Amino acid sequence: MGSRCLSFLLLLGTSGFFQSYAVEVDVKDASNATCLYAKWMMRFLIKYETNSSDYKNATLNLSSSVTHNGSVCGNDTEAALLAVQFGEGHSWSINFTKTNETYQGDFITFTYNTNDTAVFPDAKRKGPVTVVVKDTMRPVQLNNIFVCHNTDFFEAENVTQIFWNVTVQAFVQNGTISKKESRCRADTPTSAPTVPPTIANVTTAPTTTLSPAPTTAPKPVENPDTGNYSLKSGNKTCLLATVGLQLNVSQDKPLLINVNPKTTSADGACGNTTATLKLNDGNSTLIAFTFVVKNASASVQKFYLREVNVTLLNRLNGSVISSADNNNFSKWDTFLGSSYMCRKEQTLEINEDLQIHTFNLWIQPFLVEANTFSTAQECSLDDDSILIPVVVGAALAGLIAIIVVAYIIGRRKSYAGYQTL
Repeated sequence: MGSRCLSFLLLLGTSGFFQSYAVEVDVKDASNATCLYAKWMMRFLIKYETNSSDYKNATLNLSSSVTHNGSVCGNDTEAALLAVQFGEGHSWSINFTKTNETYQGDFITFTYNTNDTAVFPDAKRKGPVTVVVKDTMRPVQLNNIFVCHNTDFFEAENVTQIFWNVTVQAFVQNGTISKKESRCRADTPTSAPTVPPTIANVTTAPTTTLSPAPTTAPKPVENPDTGNYSLKSGNKTCLLATVGLQLNVSQDKPLLINVNPKTTSADGACGNTTATLKLNDGNSTLIAFTFVVKNASASVQKFYLREVNVTLLNRLNGSVISSADNNNFSKWDTFLGSSYMCRKEQTLEINEDLQIHTFNLWIQPFLVEANTFSTAQECSLDDDSILIPVVVGAALAGLIAIIVVAYIIGRRKSYAGYQTL
């Protein structure tokens, strides 16, 4: 039998640039025995539309006033439910289902209220907005507690949900929290926290010592590996992208980050006039590219890159290191139904502190046929054919100059010979 939550603890802590709250929930059954236990930290990054039709990014954290109405123990026929409410009309919940041997998270439901003007100033849409995502938690053995200290992300409908320092056990047996742990993939219990492997190079100022040590040249940063990404609409591929990505972050220490395609997943949405590719490297980098069709009513249509959003997170505690967006691009312009290619390095200036370098780019966000790229429009950096007429013209000019000089010299010699007669 399920019963309402009888016990709730709220722990206060800080993390990164924003204040974060650790929540500890102890759900008890009718006999006052623990049946569902959880302790975790979370944060939400939300993109919303303003009254001026621009888009802004908001960060929503758990507030100090959290309630827990609706939490349920669950049993063999009823799902367990962990639910919290916070701030000005925001709520979050996850339900758990069980088999004879395991339990796992099922769906996560997050509702944010754009009437909260402190978080969503000048929001065009007013009222609650609900986002539901499928939890990717692997089945956990009954009587084991699930632990994940590293950061995990869920992205859907302009919302990124960030979780870290998670411990949870559903369907607790005999009211006793288990000491047996099931760890998430990102955790390595026997190793100390490490720097995310996507960091390619960090340039620091030289230090001064009493006895200067011999200096060595800094190791050059290698270009990033090229990744292949795609989106589907139903069973049909609707977006194709091949690109190597490198971020240049200007902070206290300049930082170059190579996005690792082996650990990067692609998400997003395809439309007739707008398409968005979201890349999540699984560690600390979230990048979104938005493409639009211009002159949608014209007989000849083109698409281009209009907006790029970047969020860098601390992989260990979920804090936001840097968040930036630029919605005023006019890059990668080509005809609808074609693809755009640029093998040479290009730079996208997000803001004064963050740049994206692209390598071996090949993109088609609309009208993909048979899972293959259409004919590519190459960027001017790649178009070596421009050099051909220049070289030919220079060669012809040089040949003409030689002929003219030879003619003048010949005329002078003829004239001199005529005078001696």
